[in-house]
Amino acid sequence: MRSWDEPKKRKARVEIIPMIDVMMFLLVFFVLISMNVIPALGLKTQLPGSSTAQDLKPQAKAIITITRDALQVDGQDTPVDGLVARLKQIPKEGEKLNLIINSDRGVEVQKLVDVMDQLKHGGFDSISIATRKQ
Repeated sequence: MRSWDEPKKRKARVEIIPMIDVMMFLLVFFVLISMNVIPALGLKTQLPGSSTAQDLKPQAKAIITITRDALQVDGQDTPVDGLVARLKQIPKEGEKLNLIINSDRGVEVQKLVDVMDQLKHGGFDSISIATRKQ
């Protein structure tokens, strides 16, 4: 039994409200990333349209993004003359590397042809150009 002079001992509690706030923030963040509301990486481009566009199956691939003033391989800036060397560094499991060129609609055709020439001279023959279905 407790006497009047003893202070009341409080039990330790785990505050669950801040933990719920953190979990909700993480849930919202992952949902937005999975729905591509928040772009994960790379440059923003508007793909040209094609009536014969197809969905790609998962394979060993590298995405080359071309804009008017930049060139990226899988989200990393790369100079045109270092493109083949950068692509040869990408590990692949026994199968050939499929290249997808994601070119902005406003890019000059000559720049696209220069990139494709570099790839052909580097020994890459599986090259696709990304489009969106109209």
